[in-house]
Amino acid sequence: MSSTLLEVTRASHEEVERLERLIVKDLQNEPANNKDRLFQSHRVRNMIDNIISTTEKLVEIYEDKDNARRDEIAALGGQTAMGTNVFSAFYDRLKEIREYHRRHPAARAVDVNEDYEAMLKEEPVIEFTSEEAFGKYLDMHELYNQYNNLKFEKPIEYSTYLDIFSQPHIVPMQIEVYKRTEPLQDLDRIFLKVTTEFEEQWENDAIQGWERTSQENGHSSADHTVIDLDFYSIVDELKEVGPEKLKEALSALGLKSGGTVQQRAERLFLTKDTPFEKLDKKHFVKGSRGLVPNGGAATSKEVDNSKEIALMKAKINKLCDLLDEIIAHTKENVVKKQALTYDEMEAEREEEETQADSESDDDEQQIYNPLKLPMGWDGKPIPYWLYKLHGLGQELKCEICGNYSYWGRRAFEWHFKEWRHQHGMRCLGIPNTKNFNEITSIKEAQELWKRIQEWQGVNKWRPDLEEEYEDKEEKLLNFECFTTHCFIRCHKFVF
Repeated sequence: MSSTLLEVTRASHEEVERLERLIVKDLQNEPANNKDRLFQSHRVRNMIDNIISTTEKLVEIYEDKDNARRDEIAALGGQTAMGTNVFSAFYDRLKEIREYHRRHPAARAVDVNEDYEAMLKEEPVIEFTSEEAFGKYLDMHELYNQYNNLKFEKPIEYSTYLDIFSQPHIVPMQIEVYKRTEPLQDLDRIFLKVTTEFEEQWENDAIQGWERTSQENGHSSADHTVIDLDFYSIVDELKEVGPEKLKEALSALGLKSGGTVQQRAERLFLTKDTPFEKLDKKHFVKGSRGLVPNGGAATSKEVDNSKEIALMKAKINKLCDLLDEIIAHTKENVVKKQALTYDEMEAEREEEETQADSESDDDEQQIYNPLKLPMGWDGKPIPYWLYKLHGLGQELKCEICGNYSYWGRRAFEWHFKEWRHQHGMRCLGIPNTKNFNEITSIKEAQELWKRIQEWQGVNKWRPDLEEEYEDKEEKLLNFECFTTHCFIRCHKFVF
């Protein structure tokens, strides 16, 4: 029944309109958490992809390159090779419909709205590692291990690597992460805008760090290091230039710059009468055989390579700006995990999963909470008397924790054992002992630590003052007094 081209066209238009309505309906629902937001974005992205593919089919139908649509419209109008017969076309179509229902007596109309409504409850499969936590953080461990295994790099901490990971080989990974976390964004359009702005800045020589200097008329700055050989008739005269200038001139021409001064001068003197194309390969540095004396071809290639690298860097910077929030959260999470034990990390992960499940289960229930009381274990506001009893309306700030606010005395006392306060004390170089409980000021903590160090110095064992000796008269003396007493007695005996 739906095999005709016109019926396919009608069904495709209907599908596009239905998907558009579903997108609007889905976006009207506010997601309860990050997981639901990702599911919603990927559902909408899938529906948009279906609309694009269906629209492309419609464009092919309307282009009608094989004239199938025109022939079908003509057949509906009764136009045949024998002439126009509208009634014949009508009864032929009626006969086809009756024959279809005779063969399929149990056929019934299918409500496609049910299938499309089920799409709103679909949970797309999104591949995230446990470290990424559904797009909240980045998982750079594989690239971090590759970086540490490089021969020319020293091993660094994972948190330090997150500050320097913006390298060209990271771009495919960054694009993949951004597509998974923000599927509704059009990266092609973003990169097109970046490329357009880059081309304008490149033409105006306004890109910082990539200014083109001394490259007019196809000559590069390397021309200043080339020695004019017309002023030298023999190799001995060329040796007087010096080893450093000979080395610079050879490097600028793509020739080997090693050896003694005599060998350098002979190698450079060869270029006076011998064309570069006829020189032996052994005189050239590997990969520089195509260089010419004036550097024109090499300069053009260098400019193209520099432009490509600069454009890649501009795209990396744009991706880092787009992922700036995720990168910041990743750094915070890494620092936080360094101060937690394995059991604490597992307990926190289970708590987050439980909280996410409870939020998704109760997202349709509107909780009446005019006083904005904290939520209890059951997801409902705690009683007001309990709120006043625990002093949860009292805000206590800790400067060591970065002026973080703690609500209520209990939370404030517990925070001295938590990771945030431990990290702050570690940054100050102070041990987080019981002596520093109730201290939230950085200045007070440093002063107390200084007094503790002085007190430890006073109570330290000092042999010269505390070590005791007994003389012949059975008197107890410290080391200093004993040595003085012995010295006096000895001198008296001598005199």
